[in-house]
Order: sequence, then C-alpha cells, then structure tokens
Amino acid sequence: KLQKYVTIGAAVTAGAIMAKSAIRGAVLTYAPSKQSLELSGVEVDLDKIPEGKSITISWQGKPVYIKHRTDAEVAEQTSLYTSSFRDPTDDYDRFNNVKWQVLIGVCTHLGCIPIEGKGDYGGYFCPCHGSHYDSAGRIR
Repeated sequence: KLQKYVTIGAAVTAGAIMAKSAIRGAVLTYAPSKQSLELSGVEVDLDKIPEGKSITISWQGKPVYIKHRTDAEVAEQTSLYTSSFRDPTDDYDRFNNVKWQVLIGVCTHLGCIPIEGKGDYGGYFCPCHGSHYDSAGRIR
C-alpha cells in the first residue's frame, strides 16, 4: 500500500511540475524579450538642447527628431490654417508642449528617412519620392 501511495504522489508531483513548466513557457512566449524592453525607452536631457536647435536620436532603430522651438516658430506654426492640409491636426493637438517638438523621422510613403531642414516648407524633405513636410512634421 505504501508503494502505491509513493507512486501516485510521485506521478502527481511530476504532473504538477510539467504543468507549471508548460504554463510558464506559454506565458513567457507572449512576454517581451529583455532586449526589446531595453530598447523601448530612451531618456534625453532636454536642458542640453538650446532654444531653436534640434537633435536626432535613435529609438528602436528609427531616428527621432527633438526640437526646442522658439516663440516665433510656435507662433508661425500655430497661426497656420491647417484644415486644407492632408494632415489637418493643430499643433496644440499634436504636441503636449508646443515648445518641444518630438517626431519619429520615418517617411509615411516607403519608410525612408526625411532630411531635416530641407523642403519647400522649411521642415523635412524625403529625397526618395519628393515628399515635403512642414516644420511641425505635417505632410503638405
């Protein structure tokens, strides 16, 4: 009788261990990897960016343009009548703080990288197919 209890106990214990391993494996399959967690956040010291200047950083392999806009740039962009644009979103809706502009630098057409400070509207220009973006990153 003792042998029967030991055998059943060992089988139940082995089954519990295998079930735990299967559940843990399934959960870890959907969890983000350590590498993606490390790449998910970037910290930038905004105090080092003078007003009117911008920097380009890399986030998840994509360029991110961070610009500290001057009062004149903010006034220029917020005074535009945006309803005729392809992207009619107002600057106050686009940015949490209109003095700081943060844009992912990937073209909406083919995923190219636009050149900052070029184009017809003084913002960005994609040389691959000629898209022009204004300084707030709106396609025009």
